[in-house]
This record gives sequence, C-alpha cells and structure tokens, in this order.
Amino acid sequence: MIKADRFALNRIAAPALGLAEFFELAAGLGFGAVELRNDIRDGAVTDGLSGADVRHLAESAGVRIVTINALQQFNLPAARSRALAELDQLLGLCQELACPALVLCPNNRPDDLRTPERKYHDTVEALNTYAPLFTSAGVLGYVEPLGFGISSLASASVALKAIRESGASCYRVLIDTFHSYLGPDDPAMFDYPAVIGSIGLVHISGVEASIPKAQFSDAHRLLVGPGDVMHSAGLVARLERSGYKGLYSFEPFSEEVQRMKPEALRAALASSLAYLSKESL
Repeated sequence: MIKADRFALNRIAAPALGLAEFFELAAGLGFGAVELRNDIRDGAVTDGLSGADVRHLAESAGVRIVTINALQQFNLPAARSRALAELDQLLGLCQELACPALVLCPNNRPDDLRTPERKYHDTVEALNTYAPLFTSAGVLGYVEPLGFGISSLASASVALKAIRESGASCYRVLIDTFHSYLGPDDPAMFDYPAVIGSIGLVHISGVEASIPKAQFSDAHRLLVGPGDVMHSAGLVARLERSGYKGLYSFEPFSEEVQRMKPEALRAALASSLAYLSKESL
C-alpha cells in the first residue's frame, strides 16, 4: 500500500480555494506535498502574498511545496526571450518558497510546423540554455512530455534522451498518466531502473469518457477510480513494482472536480487514494 504522505495535490484540483484552505485540504488527507501553478488566478502563483508568507502557510499546515507548474513552450525558439525572463522570475520564487522543482512544458500548438528532428534539436538546445540558471538557483527542472498529437515533445523516452544529451544533472522527467496513455511510449519502458531513477514526479488523473482517445482533452481528466479507461492505477502499480519511491500528484483538470465543495472534494480524493493504494498492491 502506498502511504498517503507520498501523494501530493496539484492546485488545479481546487483553483477556487485560497492557499491556506488548499494547504489544509491536502494536509487533512495526510498528503505530504502540494503543487502550485501559474495558470490560474491571472497567473499569480502566490495569490499576491509574499513567498515567505506562502512558505509559512505551507509549513504551518505541514505540507511541502514541491513544484511550480509551469514554464510553458520551453522548447520553442521563438518564445526563448520570454521564457528566459519568466524562468528567472520563477526560479527566484522557487527559492523563496523552498520549492525544489519547476515544471517545463513543451510547445503544444497546432501551428508548430517544425520537423520532429528540429523539435528534438530545439529541446536539447533549450535544456542546455536553461541548465546554468537551474544549477545556480539550486532548483530542478521537471520536463513533462505532453502526449497530445500536436505536442512538440510527446514521448518520455525522447525527453529522457534529450536530457541525457544535454549532459545536465538538473533535469528529471515528469510522468503524467494521462499523457503517458495518449503518447507513443511503450509502458514497458517503466520496467527499467534507469528510467525509474530519472523520474522526478508522477501526475495522476483518470478519464471515464466513452470517446476515441484522440478526442481526450484536459477537460476529461477526473480523479482516478474504477471507471478509468486509461487504467492509471495499473501504471502506478507498474512504477511501484519497478521501485519508484517518489511522489504521485493528483492533477484533475475537469470542472466536475474543480467545482466540488471542499468536503465533497476531500471525500472524492480519499476514495481515489484508497482505490489507488488497493490497486497498487
């Protein structure tokens, strides 16, 4: 059974809650960590509070802030100037929050006409460019492949190859059960210790919609339960068997989840946690 303190809560699950309420929700479930975001509340990661105040709120609740999600379009050269400026700001905030990692998301737009070879080259180049900044700040970069067909980095194995080619020690791969299901990777890749040792975090969600996989979107992402057509619990069990010891973070984007009252959300999260723990045995 996976202990509750190995689970985290991504703020996308409850964007309407203030930070203190959000931290208390996670702590009340026994979760050890939370993830903050820069794509809700007009991009204000800390809701206008100082980093020191937010860090104090988290420590008082008994949870760690383990990532800020995310630097977008990290591997798009046309966005490099903007990304560098934003990266500097986000790394500084990570330091204020005692947050050990920042998530990096690839360009995910249908107008990206680069060849696969160019996308890979640009990914490696971006990792090389950013590495000194991450290293200087003492923060890790979690590279998150997005499995959508339009994504410029859909494969975890390709992400790992790019990280290796960069030669930088400040990067890990972020595995997302939703994107792993949509992407091109063979789940057997997670049977290898070298892959397991390169994972920084695992995002978990479930989909129960009866639609073709190609039509899946973030809006379909619920909490994991018996009706999950992606069998995310099976991937969690595989990771556990292979020796993964890191955190799993609930990241449901569905408004059905986001609109739940705190008590209902707490109960739904507890039910999902129990299901995942049972299925991972």
